Amino acid sequence: MSMWKSSRKESMPDDILYMRRALQLAGKGRGLVSPNPMVGCVIVKAGNVIAEGWHKACGQDHAEVDALKQAGAKASGATVYITLEPCAHWGRTPPCVDALIEAGVRRVVIAMTDPNPLTNGKSVEKLNEAGIKTTVGVCQDDARAMNAAFIKHMTLKMPFVVAKTAQTLDGKIGGRTGDSRWITSVEARAFARNRRNEFDAILVGKNTVLADDPGLDAPGKDIKKIVLDSRLVISERAKLFGGTESGQVILATTVKAPQAKIRRLLKRGVSVIVCPEKDGRIDLKALFKELAKKEISSILIEGGAAVIGSALKAGLVDELNVYIAPKILGDEKARSSVVGLDILKVTQAKVFRVSAVERLGMDLFLTLKV
Repeated sequence: MSMWKSSRKESMPDDILYMRRALQLAGKGRGLVSPNPMVGCVIVKAGNVIAEGWHKACGQDHAEVDALKQAGAKASGATVYITLEPCAHWGRTPPCVDALIEAGVRRVVIAMTDPNPLTNGKSVEKLNEAGIKTTVGVCQDDARAMNAAFIKHMTLKMPFVVAKTAQTLDGKIGGRTGDSRWITSVEARAFARNRRNEFDAILVGKNTVLADDPGLDAPGKDIKKIVLDSRLVISERAKLFGGTESGQVILATTVKAPQAKIRRLLKRGVSVIVCPEKDGRIDLKALFKELAKKEISSILIEGGAAVIGSALKAGLVDELNVYIAPKILGDEKARSSVVGLDILKVTQAKVFRVSAVERLGMDLFLTLKV
């Protein structure tokens, strides 16, 4: 047994300060490191920060290795702050716990243990056995919130799902004629577009493609585009097929889709997933399991109302992003933001927790947790 034991009680006054900095560094990898987690690292010696690092992209150095390379020999005897337990296994890179031991660090402070069973607790134990003192749990809630998608993907083998809607005060996303430009302000639309960079994939239903012909692009990355189309009726000339790398477009369909069309799309590099049906629609739970196998750990649902309703009904949504414009249509035949839940009583309504409220131009942006 090791002489050291990890304990929150061993936390020192500056631990929170340095860990918060490590979390800031980890956030620089948002939208860039999936399916890996966002991780930041700060190395401190004699009260001074001697190196900082973060995980910049999947396959590149992990945060602690990035920082250790900068610190060099100075890392010996230092305290290392890491937002996630260092990996104990070979993956795309070598085990980071070995690098810490070889560097001769004195103490390692960890925000949270790694949910990956290949590492979970093993690195802490290995550090202890090497005589390196460890403290686990500093800023743990913040670390877990930051990597909610990684945690869900790793533990439940399902993607983290955010449903987004832009609506009027009376919950409408467009007029009865289908007109929806523009419900929200320029500022809100720009913010929503940039939010796409944080996800692995955008998901819409076929009606959104047929009505709006969106490109579904993200401004800072090649994001995967998922379309639900049980009969594969969208045009092969749809805008979302243009300028994308092979495999970036994923069509979820059923056995009702024409095989000739599937073959043509496959030749173009489009990925096609034939899904089972549930209640006359694509079984979203089955689809999401397949998407998780493809290392898609986060999905932004951008429409339409029936798709969001189906995902909510199936219990697949983790968070709602609601953009609210100070406008009222007042038309019962105008398009609602969510349909298909078939809830008859107010007491049966789905209830969410308001996590954050922001002002975007003249609009409000609500982050709602399930």
